[in-house]
Amino acid sequence: MELTARQRANLALICDTFAPGDGDRLPSASALGAVEVVEGLAAHNPRAAEFEQLARLLSAWDSRTLGVLLGFGPRRFSRLGQDQREAALIGLSDSRLSQKRALFQALKGAATLAYYMTPGPTGHSPLWDAIGYSGPLGPLDTAPAPALQPVTPTAPLELACDVVVVGSGAGGGTAAAVLAAAGHSVVVLEKGGYYDDRDFDGGELSGMSRLYAPGPSATVEGQLSLLTAQCLGGGTVVNYSTCFRTPDDVRSEWAGLGVPQFATEEFDRSLDAVWDRLRVNGDHSQISSRDKIMEAGLEKLGWHVDSLDRNVVGCDTGAECGRCGLGCRIGAKQSVTKTWLEDAERHGARLVTGVDVRTITRSGGKADGVEGRTADGHPVRVRARAVVVAGGTIQTPALLRRSGLGNPNIGKHLRLHPATAVWADFDERVAPWEGAMQSRYSREHADLDGSGYGVVYETAAANPALAVAFMSWRGAAQHRERMLRLANLSSVGVITRDQDSGEVRVGKDGEPVVSYRLSGRDERRLRAGVAGAARILEAAGARSLFSGHQAGVTWTRDRDGGVEEFIDRCDRAGYGPGRCAMAALHLMGSARMGGDSATSATDPDGVTWDDPNVVVADASSFPTASGVNPMVSIEAIAHMNASRLAARL
Repeated sequence: MELTARQRANLALICDTFAPGDGDRLPSASALGAVEVVEGLAAHNPRAAEFEQLARLLSAWDSRTLGVLLGFGPRRFSRLGQDQREAALIGLSDSRLSQKRALFQALKGAATLAYYMTPGPTGHSPLWDAIGYSGPLGPLDTAPAPALQPVTPTAPLELACDVVVVGSGAGGGTAAAVLAAAGHSVVVLEKGGYYDDRDFDGGELSGMSRLYAPGPSATVEGQLSLLTAQCLGGGTVVNYSTCFRTPDDVRSEWAGLGVPQFATEEFDRSLDAVWDRLRVNGDHSQISSRDKIMEAGLEKLGWHVDSLDRNVVGCDTGAECGRCGLGCRIGAKQSVTKTWLEDAERHGARLVTGVDVRTITRSGGKADGVEGRTADGHPVRVRARAVVVAGGTIQTPALLRRSGLGNPNIGKHLRLHPATAVWADFDERVAPWEGAMQSRYSREHADLDGSGYGVVYETAAANPALAVAFMSWRGAAQHRERMLRLANLSSVGVITRDQDSGEVRVGKDGEPVVSYRLSGRDERRLRAGVAGAARILEAAGARSLFSGHQAGVTWTRDRDGGVEEFIDRCDRAGYGPGRCAMAALHLMGSARMGGDSATSATDPDGVTWDDPNVVVADASSFPTASGVNPMVSIEAIAHMNASRLAARL
């Protein structure tokens, strides 16, 4: 799929409106090559209909008719001056219609993300120099050869085994290791490719394009952006190495929903096994500049703050660590590729990459394998006694539905840990892209109303493209000046444990569609979290604050009133679709475990109610949101469910 010359020209016009450069040292988006990056990323969207929708929009973009429909009058966009074009886009963002606001957010996200991660013709963007950011670190010549030996089919392939595992992330990798160690023959199928230390260069463009799924990129309502991994090892290759055991109150809640072992020693043993295999420790949690700021604010307020444990060994907690979301060049992160998949392969498991599994095959009402295809169209068939589905919270329910499983809870009960951030500008240099990805956190407001639901405060390394995703845009000049201050910015992230849920459906093309809208009570908790983050940063000495609200909510210490005025303006700006930059940080629950087929998709063993040969072993198994970074919980559930499956086999 590719755009026509006319469509590409209109895309360039849009991108250059968001990022026109400064006419001197900073190039425009089109001059830098960002337009080609936008087109390339869009072309890899697995939903061809969405690319076609973009193409139709771009074909009509420079027409008087669309100008009327979008609200800037019967004028061609190309005939407007820069100020007028900016005003037209801002008008979209402020529309009373959520669809127009969602369109603005999609265009803004694509244009600015590409602008700040594109290296440009020279291979090193002048934007990075202006920001004070070094850009990609480059591959390490000293990196060892990859340890794993997966194969990627170049012709039709048929295999047979005891268990086929679909997905190789936190759930699939762990399950494969447990099953292979128990003596069962295992095949692991992964849609993405295999990348290891020597493949990582610390670049946002290379990391995003190779390690992350090209779609879906947002909920259909446009309220939350989505980012999921697609590579061997899944999210464990790109996550922030933050390790929490499943909280006791969450375990009790899950046990009360029909899975009693969550409250027993069985789950304790699985948690311990994961903790030990990942080599989780607190020795690599040296505090970053970002976390020093958050910790100072929390301590001044008298609020909870503690250090985080991480699954890293030999981490530099510096420049390397700050790019950990793009793959760890030095091999410090104990991802699934460094742990469970090595164990699985050592015990005879076969790893196959580049395979998009489309259906579970069944005979006599029971699964007997899976079928898929490669990007080149080569068919892949694996016959098996059992199927472990671990494709992640978006892909797992889609596969179950495509395979004809009919339980009404498949795809329901989706939780996303909706997250946003409050930003602060400081006099001193912060370099928010450096230091441990996350070394401090606060649960001060983890239970806001006695229900066990609330928010957690964390920071994260902010490389330019990631940072811009959580910022508003009220005009090119203002946005450019803000990004040029990135070295002095820091943020506090607000992660909401959502009590209410969304849904993953399957479109006519067989691809997943994510529907989610923040409920009233979850929005109140998010609002309280934004207020808390603002108070933390103000207490830490911020000279100014701004939020991700598209209305452009800001506060300056020497000019405005107390921080409560900023909080009040954030509240008035709202959190509906397109109102505030928000992301789904942790996806959970779309094929949840439970004790009753009326309320869950699988039984307490993780076995689907529809088919005794299909076991779910990933974050989609969560009965409700975990309330903390979920990697350890995912692996512990996979360890437990796979152990039960191994015993049955």
